[in-house]
Amino acid sequence: MRDLSNLAPETEIEEAEDSSVLLSIGDLMSGLLMFFALLFITVQIQLNQKVAELNEKLARIEKLERELVTYRKAFEALPQIIVKTLEGKLGGKDIFTVDPETGDVSIRDRILFDENSAALKPAGKKFLQSFIPLYSRVIFSDKKFEDQIAKVVIEGHTSSKGTEQENLNLSLRRAESVLNYILSNEVNFPTKAKFKAKILAAGRGEIDAKQNRDEPSDRKVVFRFQFRRETLKNLNLDNR
Repeated sequence: MRDLSNLAPETEIEEAEDSSVLLSIGDLMSGLLMFFALLFITVQIQLNQKVAELNEKLARIEKLERELVTYRKAFEALPQIIVKTLEGKLGGKDIFTVDPETGDVSIRDRILFDENSAALKPAGKKFLQSFIPLYSRVIFSDKKFEDQIAKVVIEGHTSSKGTEQENLNLSLRRAESVLNYILSNEVNFPTKAKFKAKILAAGRGEIDAKQNRDEPSDRKVVFRFQFRRETLKNLNLDNR
């Protein structure tokens, strides 16, 4: 008859080993579950942060778009504001005109200069003494205008009569004469210091003149705005 006295200990050992294996697998599964749970939480946090950053950038874009619409409306109205400010105060179209699209103010050279001269006439000085304070007042009447008008370019223009180089030199000297007179003590207005920081002189010569004839209307001094450019450079959406 077989002796079963030693069977129980062996069975107990096998059961203990099986239990140990089960515990190890259970611990492994628990560890894996913990790992994936932490991984999921980490990914979720990072995803939420990215979504929040994207929402913030989209909000900034929407804000900028609204601001651009506001600026566009303001600058579409700017030419008419200039017309209304100057109208009836400085004479008629035989002295100056305002471009209804851009707000450019073109002043006939006959009131400012004698032919082939860059020396301002008394009538030209008197005109500038009245014109500049009104023109400057428009620019600084609205913070949007003040911020976005980077420069006021004083352009000298000539007809095609004479040589190209002579006309270019004359146009520049005339623009500089106007600028220098504005900066002189003869022209005073509240916003002069700020206006001074925006103006510059440029000579265009006969570039924009009719080349087939000597057209008196081509001789002029133009006050033209140079605007700042609105971009999305501060909204770096590629940094995702």
